[in-house]
Amino acid sequence: MEPVREVSGTAYPWGAKNIDTDVIIPAHWLKTIKRSGLGKGAFETVRAQPGNIFDDPRYAGAPILIAGDNFGCGSSREHAAWALADMGVKAVIAPSFSDIFSGNAFKNGIVPVVLPQEQVDRLLEVAQQSPGDQPVTVDLETMTVTTPYQDRFAFELDPFRRRCLMEGLDEVGLTLAKDTAISKFEERLDSERPWIKGESGYEGLVIEGAGRT
Repeated sequence: MEPVREVSGTAYPWGAKNIDTDVIIPAHWLKTIKRSGLGKGAFETVRAQPGNIFDDPRYAGAPILIAGDNFGCGSSREHAAWALADMGVKAVIAPSFSDIFSGNAFKNGIVPVVLPQEQVDRLLEVAQQSPGDQPVTVDLETMTVTTPYQDRFAFELDPFRRRCLMEGLDEVGLTLAKDTAISKFEERLDSERPWIKGESGYEGLVIEGAGRT
């Protein structure tokens, strides 16, 4: 996972509420376990509508999505986060998120930013003005969302998740960061309980209550 310290650029001013994961990525795209290529299926039903925001060239490649309340509800499919990441979205701003979607977003390097509805409305207004010229910035260092119009909105994020995002640590990365401690534990375990590895030389070992081995 790539470190995320700041996400800045054009934002999709969508604002739709109660968007479930089937809207983010329809079920027929779930046959793959690859994370690449899902961006083509992201918001497929929305893109079928003429004049939709996701095919508007003014917002092409926008790294931020401004959504409505309860974003990512419904199925727990992680493909939803994969699809957003594949289409280039690195942060989603909304008044609230489904807990499971929020967790999946975090695990895939997407920043879920929770702000009050009135602040989200203001960002929607800014994002609709001269797309591409009025960037929205999500800063994990200062924990703020800012605009060129001096808007500055503070948000909160779990400290552990913030650290993982800023350092680019997923579950594998977190495990590797403990490599020294894990190696020392394994060495001690091999010394104290060598039979666990099935090494020979313990044919005469007596295990209490189990007879001779």
